[in-house]
Amino acid sequence: MTRDSLAIVVKGYPRLSETFIAQEILGIQQAGIPYRIVSLRHPTDKKRHPINDRITGDVDYLPEYVYQEPMRVLRAWLKARKLPGYRRAVNIWWQDYHRDRTSNRARRFAQALVMAAELPDDITRIYAHFLHTPASVARYCAIMRGLPWACSAHAKDIYTSEDWDMREKLRDMDWLVTCTKANVEYLRQLAETPDKVNLLYHGLDFSRFPEDLPQREMCDGRDGTKPVTILSVGRLVGKKGYDDLLRALAKLPADLHWRFVHIGGGNDGKYKQLASELGIADKCDWRGPRDQKEVIAACQTSDLFVLASRIEQDGDRDGLPNVLMEAQLCGLAAVSTSISAIPELLVDGVNGKLVPERNPDELAKALELVISDPALRVEMGRKGNEIVRRDFSFYRGMKELAHRFGVEDQPDQVRGRQDGIITQPAAQ
Repeated sequence: MTRDSLAIVVKGYPRLSETFIAQEILGIQQAGIPYRIVSLRHPTDKKRHPINDRITGDVDYLPEYVYQEPMRVLRAWLKARKLPGYRRAVNIWWQDYHRDRTSNRARRFAQALVMAAELPDDITRIYAHFLHTPASVARYCAIMRGLPWACSAHAKDIYTSEDWDMREKLRDMDWLVTCTKANVEYLRQLAETPDKVNLLYHGLDFSRFPEDLPQREMCDGRDGTKPVTILSVGRLVGKKGYDDLLRALAKLPADLHWRFVHIGGGNDGKYKQLASELGIADKCDWRGPRDQKEVIAACQTSDLFVLASRIEQDGDRDGLPNVLMEAQLCGLAAVSTSISAIPELLVDGVNGKLVPERNPDELAKALELVISDPALRVEMGRKGNEIVRRDFSFYRGMKELAHRFGVEDQPDQVRGRQDGIITQPAAQ
């Protein structure tokens, strides 16, 4: 098997909300697979994770909008139109555009032109993260350049895309991996060749987390000087259900003492306003975006993790949020909703509590139970740590992915130990 040289297509790089992509790219780098990153957008986050500093591959930024770099797009077109697959790519794009007459669809083809024209000749495979926009650019470019391509699909990109679009991409690509069993089942129904779709959990690099669980104080919410700290990490967007969570917190008994800590980007104005209207603003700590070291530190010092994920009207939803795995690895009991792949990690009553989505009443009951029972939290957190270490090792997934890219014998820093902990290289 020949080792691939990859062009990894992502929507934006780097992004605080996409630690799992950075973790995978670092794994590809450690496996000795040549790669470069092709980003459809420039970064917008003011902070970045330490893991991004260890990623040394080149990053190519495509024009976000044609009007910003018209001459670059024109030069790319003059070169790309001579490629053997150009005519077929135009025909396929034109068919797509007839079904999706949007400026975004036109922009995807312009970006694909630039990518096809500027991609180095040593690239042997294109690999896209997300089945919507990045996969469209990857597909058009791959056809123009005559290259094989593959994709990693996640959540929003699956459930907000048109079936015809995903079906035709699945037909053209070599293979697809996705991070939940629910996603696999859904996509296999669309694929002419169901075996193209495979499960690949993101998993965690355990070496970035303390091996020993912290000794948490056994707070039960009765002592006002020792409130139970409830942590949630996620972007302030609809599918995360933070309005449902705030309403649930407001329903907790007045004599139960707690403190809510939120970490994540987004506009917190309406949530702060809602917290104020509900009379719980003084118990809420909005910390904004933080890097992964700060997230892990918050997990280590909190008592309980909560994520009120829900499915939006357009189909947007979480898959299996990495933050849930991170919290469990840090020994935090978790309360979440029984949607998508969250039940693939959380077993109700074992390592956390599951409630129906969009149901603040049931969420409040679950929170009250776990807040008031510290022994239960400790046991759930311990069990969650065991489950993550057993079933959600990044090493296992990276080993399969590296094999797909032509790597048989993996270097020490990727091979890891039998317990799934990945060995870090000496230079940090």
